[in-house]
Amino acid sequence: MELFIAFFRSGMLGFGGGPSAIPLVHKEVVQIFKWMDDDEFSDILALGNTLPGPIATKMAGYIGYRVGGWLGMINAVIASIAPTILLMIVLLTSLSTYKDQPWVAGMTKGVVPIVGVMMAILTWQFFQKSTEGLGIGKSVFFLVTSFLLIEGLGVHPGLVIAALLLFVLCKPVKKVDRNKEEKGRETV
Repeated sequence: MELFIAFFRSGMLGFGGGPSAIPLVHKEVVQIFKWMDDDEFSDILALGNTLPGPIATKMAGYIGYRVGGWLGMINAVIASIAPTILLMIVLLTSLSTYKDQPWVAGMTKGVVPIVGVMMAILTWQFFQKSTEGLGIGKSVFFLVTSFLLIEGLGVHPGLVIAALLLFVLCKPVKKVDRNKEEKGRETV
């Protein structure tokens, strides 16, 4: 039931599609129900961005499967798409009658800044997490490089994420000498 509630709420309030629902899914999954931490959520988000299809549905499927198996996955996906289906049937039918009214245009324009703020907050939280693992220098480098590739050169974000994932996978891993680590703890 919690899976359905979490994804139904984020689907219902995520005006503007998947990207606007991501901060809401983050709040439900990480902060309210604590099914995962920020690092796990950012990994799921990065992986979901590299795959084709709507991001909110992919995240709902994976998180639902992780929390509740196959039934959890089906539950979360249905909960994430049900609001869209219901709202499209109800609102679009009634709004098509009033589409030329100024209040309809004002309503849609009024939501855009709110979604922008939500995305900026989530971006800032991810940046802060990246500085803990990578340091400020590498984090700024990856941020600026990614921004230039995506906005300046028009490279698809999924390709940038895939390149970064490949870079990390191909990077040699430093071996840690467990004996030195244990001796260091014993002397303390």
